[in-house]
Amino acid sequence: MSVDTPRRIVLLRHAKADWSQESDHERPLAERGRQEAPVAGRWLAAAGINPDLTLCSTSLRTRETWKLFVHELAHRPKTVYDERLYEASLGELLALLNETSDDIDDLLLVGHNPGMHALADALAGEADDDLLPRMNRSGFPTASLAVLTFNGSWKSVEHGVGRLVAYWTPHG
Repeated sequence: MSVDTPRRIVLLRHAKADWSQESDHERPLAERGRQEAPVAGRWLAAAGINPDLTLCSTSLRTRETWKLFVHELAHRPKTVYDERLYEASLGELLALLNETSDDIDDLLLVGHNPGMHALADALAGEADDDLLPRMNRSGFPTASLAVLTFNGSWKSVEHGVGRLVAYWTPHG
């Protein structure tokens, strides 16, 4: 792969979770979350983005979000459930991106805040229109998506390398 290979990173925060008596890791989606997840999937499909690989946190709410989301895509990407995405720091998320094979052009991460928001903000050295201030004002609510592009190898992903080209939330 050339250093100029265009790549895309799609960041999806899990849909709205229920505040149950379960441990945080085992919290299921709330009814609102079960409605939001497929809507987010339809948005990504309408944008013409179909990831080559999805890395999904092992928490129940992220797994449920992914299962509802992926049914809306044209093709089901390879999915890896990775426990490192649960409560991952910005540094840990960057390390995960750096481990990605250069055979992958479009990568989707399904994770949690504050990590998803921090990663989108850190990678976005540039942004289209008002996307970056809009994303930062919103706080990256549940079922939100950020799409960033960059050129090069996954090993070169670092702060400011990307361009925020899309940001979507289920509530405007």
